Amino acid sequence: MCGICGFVGEDKNKKEILKEMANRIIHRGPDSEGIYVDGNYALGFRRLSIIDLKGGDQPLFNEDKTVVVNFNGEIYNFQELRSELEEKGHTFVTKTDTEVIVHGYEEYGTDIFNKLRGMFAIVIYDKKKDILVGARDIFGIKPYYYYNHDGLFIYGSEIKSFLSHPRFKKELNKEVLGLYMCYGTNHKEDTFFKYTKKLMPGHYFIYKDGKVTTKEFYKLEYQKTEDSYEAYEKLVQETLEDSVKYHQISDVEVGSYLSGGVDSSYVVSVAKPNKTFTVGFESKKFSEIDNAKALSDHFNVKHYSKVITGDEFFDILPTVQYHCDEPSANVSTVPLYFLSKLARSQVKVVLSGEGADEMFGGYNEYNLTKEEKMYLKLPLFLRKFNAFVVKPLPHFPGKNTLVKYGHDIKDRYYNKTEMFLYDEVKDYVKEEYLSKVTPYDLCRPYHEELKTNKDEVIRRMNIDLHFWLPNDILLKADKMSMANSVELRVPFLDKKVWELSSKIPTKYMVHDNQTKYIFRKVAEKFIPLEWAKRKKLGFPVPFGDYLFEDKYYNYVKDYFNKDYVDEFFKKDVINKMLDDHHFKKQRNGKKIYTILTFLVWYDRFFVQEA
Repeated sequence: MCGICGFVGEDKNKKEILKEMANRIIHRGPDSEGIYVDGNYALGFRRLSIIDLKGGDQPLFNEDKTVVVNFNGEIYNFQELRSELEEKGHTFVTKTDTEVIVHGYEEYGTDIFNKLRGMFAIVIYDKKKDILVGARDIFGIKPYYYYNHDGLFIYGSEIKSFLSHPRFKKELNKEVLGLYMCYGTNHKEDTFFKYTKKLMPGHYFIYKDGKVTTKEFYKLEYQKTEDSYEAYEKLVQETLEDSVKYHQISDVEVGSYLSGGVDSSYVVSVAKPNKTFTVGFESKKFSEIDNAKALSDHFNVKHYSKVITGDEFFDILPTVQYHCDEPSANVSTVPLYFLSKLARSQVKVVLSGEGADEMFGGYNEYNLTKEEKMYLKLPLFLRKFNAFVVKPLPHFPGKNTLVKYGHDIKDRYYNKTEMFLYDEVKDYVKEEYLSKVTPYDLCRPYHEELKTNKDEVIRRMNIDLHFWLPNDILLKADKMSMANSVELRVPFLDKKVWELSSKIPTKYMVHDNQTKYIFRKVAEKFIPLEWAKRKKLGFPVPFGDYLFEDKYYNYVKDYFNKDYVDEFFKKDVINKMLDDHHFKKQRNGKKIYTILTFLVWYDRFFVQEA
């Protein structure tokens, strides 16, 4: 696990600039650095040594040094690919997974990306073609950004490295804030920094003569195939065990994160690590430490835990937002930072349970009630009529459901955790920062892909797979672990697991009012029944409760009244919302945190580094 950064441009002192850029992300790779400059091309690298500790420094080259590779991630099938390439006549000089990318590119060109099983952000300098090629893994486990403006191209694992280039134009992108208010994160290809984009999951780019072209090399598509439940359960068990085994390949010790839920519990039961890690808060209802400790004792595993205080939560917020690069309103990002810090005191690599919900239908939103399922069988025109009739009426039980399902799914489902409704954002945000694109516009192409599929659960899963997973769950997982120099691996987000899960009928995933049904049945064979049946809690954080206390209320109040707030928000409106929460008139915790995290982020990047 490492960090990459670099640029193409007619700049003097390229090595000095590149070194400063790499130092910005030294947390991603404190063990060594690699600097390479050739003409206008400058490639930088920070290494966290995991595989081939002595021989894995980068960049790596082919025999005549016409192919230069820097790489962040892990290729789990590198040994099989190495054997395949050796049979074709390629000679290897290291034991690293990086070198299969070097010779794989020589042999297959950009088709090598589709052969990789793992997580990756790759950059390849092809000297013969005078091009730069970059690729990102199919789920978006590893982040990848690029900037192309005014004769300068920059790429990297983190946007903050761009700030060290003297010609990087740091300017806020006004088109993003409005959508961020709905999602609590940025789901657009464009970032909060103008001219800076994300390379989308499963895509590669080619930079040549000042132009960037991108192409999808792998598309996540559902291929539902009917087979018996028993056959699928057997395949799920075999495939998951195989994936956990591959994700344990390492030359250093591998530990595991552990909550009280089924996902991480299953990983621990199969991986059998020596060490597990959990964090929680002082209130028992916001802590799974006791459950995690009990399961660790059950498997005879050494358990480490930490209780996070309110002061620690608020003190670390600016650091957390800095490491996220863009504002993140997922409150679990903060405890994940502390969890990674705790793990780093013992290990360099951890396994984690991200992705099980997207692969096997685990979110509570997928478990439609019997009444919802029956109502959705009515023709859309009739549901639209019912919504039109009841919308102006006073509230009554069931009204919200009638209004909600009066729309087609593409016009009502864009996120599993709405922060602000799209229609209400204008009440809080200044007009010039309202996005011209709605959340529904952003998601509609992914709904349209499945327009012939009437399965409500699959339609929701497809949106979460392409938006929530890469831009929230995996972003915070990567940024918080790497902020503490920890490599986080996610066995559920494996190419082989996806190829299987994409075929499993929904009825085996959400069944008998239980989410993630087939996965839970597999997990029951490995962990106590109590853990296998436990409902998903997420990462509970008492932020809303903190705001009842004067010192934390005043912390937020101070941010809500800084001089620059009027640029973005209607200050009187957001302060009233905060006061209503503090004085227990209305619960507004999620909305307050969404605005707070943007302001903390903005203060860090645009005020402190003005």
